[in-house]
Amino acid sequence: MEVEALLCVVVAVLACGLLWVWDSAGRMETPRQAGLLEVGSRALLVIAHPDDEAMFFAPTVLGLVRLKHQVSLLCFSAGNYYNQGEIRKKELLQSCDVLGIPSSCVMIIDNRDFPDNPGVQWDTELVASVLLQHIEVNDINLKAMSCHRSQLLWFRHLYVLFSRYMRINSLQFL
Repeated sequence: MEVEALLCVVVAVLACGLLWVWDSAGRMETPRQAGLLEVGSRALLVIAHPDDEAMFFAPTVLGLVRLKHQVSLLCFSAGNYYNQGEIRKKELLQSCDVLGIPSSCVMIIDNRDFPDNPGVQWDTELVASVLLQHIEVNDINLKAMSCHRSQLLWFRHLYVLFSRYMRINSLQFL
């Protein structure tokens, strides 16, 4: 009698589990609904200096490339603080090659408006303008950022954290 009762409970639990899995398959969100990039989506990594891609974003870039996303990189400075801009540009291209970003998808802005100098603060309006122009020219879809409010909140928190990092490294008081 006890074995039969136990067997009935096990069958009931398995049946409920099977029905739950079967029902949840119909409720699964598509990658777009979940706020995820679809295979082949374009991703843009924006960095301030050569080596930022390796120091801060290598795992993310490797993951995106492994998932077959088209990753592009926009670097706002040639890294010429110690007059090594040409060397740092080559290192950036080599690093991107190792990470899986083709050199044709790497844009390095070598402009006096964005010097690699911790004592100079870049004009945020100019940064925004250059970034927007790059986004428009390369047909990068910004809708992925607007899928979930939590993503925007995380972006804001990371931006504030990164801003603090920049201030600490430029020896400015918080």
